[in-house]
Amino acid sequence: MNMEYIHEPTDLQCGQAVLAMVTGLTAQQVAQELGNERETNLKEMKSFLRAHGAWVSDERIQITDKSELPALCMLSCETPRCWHWSLYCDGVFYDPEHGLLSDFPESARKYYWEIRL
Repeated sequence: MNMEYIHEPTDLQCGQAVLAMVTGLTAQQVAQELGNERETNLKEMKSFLRAHGAWVSDERIQITDKSELPALCMLSCETPRCWHWSLYCDGVFYDPEHGLLSDFPESARKYYWEIRL
């Protein structure tokens, strides 16, 4: 899958950046469509993806090792500062705050929801 990295426009828009990467929109377009320029919640994330034709799993799965991740999924990570949305695609972490990573951003707890396009 060809994923283009998008850095979060503000410290509160990691969710919008994740949605933008998956849908091919800009983070600003996502924020406008959501009517939300601040933190996004799980309901907003899943509804937005589904409205744009993606399948998103209902089940939240706790994860410790990246080898257990599906090819594409959104991640909710408990970072030292806050809960944070990130994206995993084909072996690469597309983190809106930290850039392209080979492993999870620093986080105590991590959960994922599989996405299929």
